[in-house]
Amino acid sequence: MSWDWHYSGEILPDLLDGLRYTLTATLLGYVIALVLGLVWTLLRRSPSRVFNQVIRWVTEFIRSTPLIPQLYFVFFVLPAWGVTIGSLTAGTITLGIHYSTYTAEVYRAGIADVPKGQWEACTALNLPRSRVWLDVVLPQAIRRVIPTLGNYLIAMFKDSPMLLAINVAELLFSAYQVGSKTLQFLEPITMVGLLFVVVSVISSILVRRLERRYATN
Repeated sequence: MSWDWHYSGEILPDLLDGLRYTLTATLLGYVIALVLGLVWTLLRRSPSRVFNQVIRWVTEFIRSTPLIPQLYFVFFVLPAWGVTIGSLTAGTITLGIHYSTYTAEVYRAGIADVPKGQWEACTALNLPRSRVWLDVVLPQAIRRVIPTLGNYLIAMFKDSPMLLAINVAELLFSAYQVGSKTLQFLEPITMVGLLFVVVSVISSILVRRLERRYATN
């Protein structure tokens, strides 16, 4: 079996179109994961022990459940309850919610790593609670966990092929479509692997640069 360069050039636009959907789902899902993860973390700091335990159980359940059943639930089960969501939207939201439970743990570790003296100084200065979090705690906590948060972005990108399960026209789905038309899978599947490697390497470089930038501040 030899490599067909002409065929590779013909299918490249279709694969790049699939890559566009993959990046869209990954980046938007990552935003959801970052925001919702922080919400989970702050809710876990509730003075109510019962409420705290409920939030912990919810996040543990989401984190312990495989991503594909969650995708099926959102895309196939929710419509039975009158909630119909497009495949790309369902995939993006599910990715975001799933990974928010991981980013929540990252935030929690970053907040716990903020020196106790910072909290005591805020108390001594009688700063409003909002300023304590927005101006003192969160900037320090997030700076400490940027590498880990960046790693989850790359992990989410590599998990995006699972969206094929609900027919999202992402990168692997596009490769399968073009390959099934000609029964030539060597080129599309190999090109998918190369595209994933290229994007993952570029993302890793950007994360490291961001880490060095904030490490020096």
